[in-house]
Amino acid sequence: MYCPGMKLCQGQVWKQGKEYIRIVRLERLEVEYKTLPSPTSKEGIKTVTSKKDFCRLLKQARLLAPAKKPAPLTAWTAD
Repeated sequence: MYCPGMKLCQGQVWKQGKEYIRIVRLERLEVEYKTLPSPTSKEGIKTVTSKKDFCRLLKQARLLAPAKKPAPLTAWTAD
């Protein structure tokens, strides 16, 4: 689904069909992304393309929600 106010960010993961696309490097006119078999996989094919072509690629993709990071542990003292 295309959303005109959508912002691209480094580290975003998109699902397109059976593969996942992770943005590795994001610049003004260029995007480096990795195509992965699963969202947690580290192995994939890196590709560099123009931002315009990348946005065309994402027209049929769906943005996955970012993984929630656990809250940092703090030292609690009992009174």
